[in-house]
Amino acid sequence: MSDIDIAVDPLEVNNQKSNNVRWSPTGADGDADPLGLRDTVVHLDSLTRWNLTLLPLATDTDDDNPTVAENEKRSPFPWRNDLNNKIVLWKGDITELSVHAIVHSTNEKMTDRSYITEKLFAKAGPKLQADIKNNIRVCKTGEAKISEGFDLLCRYVIHTVGPRYNVKYVTAAEGALYSSYRNVLQLVRENSVRSLGLCCVHSQKRGYPPGEGAHIAVRTVRRFLERYGSDVDVIIFVCDDETYSVYETVLPLYFPRNPQEQRESLSRLPEDIGNEMGEPVIPERQIRISDKPTFNPAGPQKEDEFEKTVDLNEEFGKSINGSVGQHPFASMQEHPDDQKQRNPRTVNEVKHIEQQKRYERLLKRARTEDLTEISALRCLYRTGQDRFGRPVIVFVGKNFPAHTVDMEKALLYMIRLMDPIVDRDYVVVYFHTQTSNENLPPMNYLKNVYHTLDHKYKKNLKSFYIVHPTWWSKFATWFFTTFTASDIKQKVHSLKGVQFLYAKINPDQLDIPPFVLDHDIQENGPRYFVPFEEGTVEDL
Repeated sequence: MSDIDIAVDPLEVNNQKSNNVRWSPTGADGDADPLGLRDTVVHLDSLTRWNLTLLPLATDTDDDNPTVAENEKRSPFPWRNDLNNKIVLWKGDITELSVHAIVHSTNEKMTDRSYITEKLFAKAGPKLQADIKNNIRVCKTGEAKISEGFDLLCRYVIHTVGPRYNVKYVTAAEGALYSSYRNVLQLVRENSVRSLGLCCVHSQKRGYPPGEGAHIAVRTVRRFLERYGSDVDVIIFVCDDETYSVYETVLPLYFPRNPQEQRESLSRLPEDIGNEMGEPVIPERQIRISDKPTFNPAGPQKEDEFEKTVDLNEEFGKSINGSVGQHPFASMQEHPDDQKQRNPRTVNEVKHIEQQKRYERLLKRARTEDLTEISALRCLYRTGQDRFGRPVIVFVGKNFPAHTVDMEKALLYMIRLMDPIVDRDYVVVYFHTQTSNENLPPMNYLKNVYHTLDHKYKKNLKSFYIVHPTWWSKFATWFFTTFTASDIKQKVHSLKGVQFLYAKINPDQLDIPPFVLDHDIQENGPRYFVPFEEGTVEDL
């Protein structure tokens, strides 16, 4: 009996594992030794499906309203209770889920040392690491590979690698992230996985903004379920404390739970909602290699991206030996190089277009999301005008909890506050007074913010005053403006005290926190006056 492989139903596997019996894929009796008590086992019947998640009930269905009916017809993600019943939003440890498969986000060499990875390997036992070392070995960015779950509650573990985020290459990052989720879902179909624990592949460890990554994740799952919903029973979006609120906001946009939520989501959806598979759309790259490039008189065939694998060498041979001259691409009258010379587009222009699109998406979110928590910090606000009538923005470093605040919401709040102002000349005053390491955002975050903001922010900034700088802040400012923000370097000025501001901004136009004034008196005395000479960041 021990030499014969026994087919095991996945549901029975989960039941066996939850009963504290070590499960073997072969079902051999010799492997069924006690595993010891598990801390927690989360069963599917204990989780609340998305369609049953509490939400405000619609007070008016507006069935007779032609405008509402028209909106519902054109909604790209209409309300579907059957799809919502296959979705769960859950916060917890993914290794505790009693499901057919879980997703493991790792790095290219499969050597990630995050907390969840260490826990997964510890629960899976040494066989999982041996399987990765001997069989999987590496996993490229955007790929997904599957292994057995061994001593885990799940039968399979799907490993995938999310992209490193760089604001200069947003398009590549979005494409790679979509590929990760798509390839995971493709393995789900190929291995008849009915229940999946899906973690956040877009990790902040790799710099990916949680909100933008969540849009791609949820959108891809929605399009997948629209096509293959009958193949899957449930997909669980597994979150932690940081990502749960993000998914709670994004999910209703793609999985509205009633007609009212569907209508409200229309104004909050991003500009790019992907193609029919959820893949990000790049207008400049709309040429696609189809599975059958030869001319079809009956019209284009619908491509099943999750089902078909195209042998490009074989198809290219067919197109050469067959009907190259019949293909529309071969009937172009104009030489491509001539067209490019008349209508050139440089690399910088393409980057500028991508940056502008990303900023517009952020601006749209900034106008709709609830940012009251950031506003209450009083770390960034508008005050009066300088002596030339230019609006003044104040940033109070001490009030900014950089290590605990939601950095993405902080960026959205800054965009909401400053976008109406930066179309014309403006001034920024930064009080570095009594700041500590807890108030200083990472340099990479500052770089991303700088490259994310629209060009008008840099162009119309006339002066950036840093009040009460330290030696370290001067050095950091010099480094940042030298290697990242060289175009605003001459606009940045370090000031020893508040009185230096009064030569450019009247005191009655400045809303200065009391602790800043108290510190100023302690450092410079109750009455001091120094002729106003702007100290630039070069004065080190």
